[in-house]
Amino acid sequence: MAARRPKGKAGVAAGLPRPAGMAACPAETPRARPGHARFPRGHARFPRGHARFHGIIALAPPLIAVLNGPNINMLGMREPEKYGSTTIDELEQLCADAAEDLGLAIDFRQTNSEGELVTWVQECRGRCAGIIMNPAGYTTNSIATMDALLAVNLPTIEVHITNIHRREEFRHHSFISKAATGVIAGLGVQGYVLALRAMAGMLDTEQDA
Repeated sequence: MAARRPKGKAGVAAGLPRPAGMAACPAETPRARPGHARFPRGHARFPRGHARFHGIIALAPPLIAVLNGPNINMLGMREPEKYGSTTIDELEQLCADAAEDLGLAIDFRQTNSEGELVTWVQECRGRCAGIIMNPAGYTTNSIATMDALLAVNLPTIEVHITNIHRREEFRHHSFISKAATGVIAGLGVQGYVLALRAMAGMLDTEQDA
C-alpha cells in the first residue's frame, strides 16, 4: 500500500526517509483556503494525495512546468485592455487551483531573462511530465528556447493571452510553435486552464497506451 503525504504538504511521504541531497519542504503559511500550502513562485505546488502515472503509484502527481517569459510579471498593470486585469499572483493561483482539480502539480515560474528560461526548460528533462509556456516577447526570436524544447522532448503547450495573429505582423511568427504540441491563443488567462486540461488529457492517453 502506498504511503500518503500529510495533507497540505509537498515532498517526502510521512514515515519515509528523505533521499540524500533532497531539501526539506518549505514551511506552510496561511492561504485563502485551509488545507493548502502556499509556496514561493518557482516552487512546485502539489495537490493532496498521490497519483497513478505510467502504471506506478507515485507519492506525487505528474509535475507540469508553467513557464512565463518577459513582462508577464506586469500583468494587471500592462495594457489591461489587451492583457486583462489579472495579476501574475492571481494567474498562479488560477493555475494551481486548476491543476489540483486535474490531479496535477505545477511549478509556476516567470523570468525576464532568455538564458534563465532556457535553463528552466533544460531542467524539465527527467523532472516534469510536460511544459506549458507563454514565451511572451521571446515568441518571435528565441531560437535557443525552441532548441531547448526540442532537446527535452516533452509534451509542450504554447499559450498566449492575446490572439497574436490579430496583432502586428511581426508577432505572427513563433519559433516556439515549432517545438509545441499545441497552441492556445486569444482566450485570456483562461488559456492556461485550457492548456492544463489538455495536458492532463495527453498524459492520460499516454498512460493508457
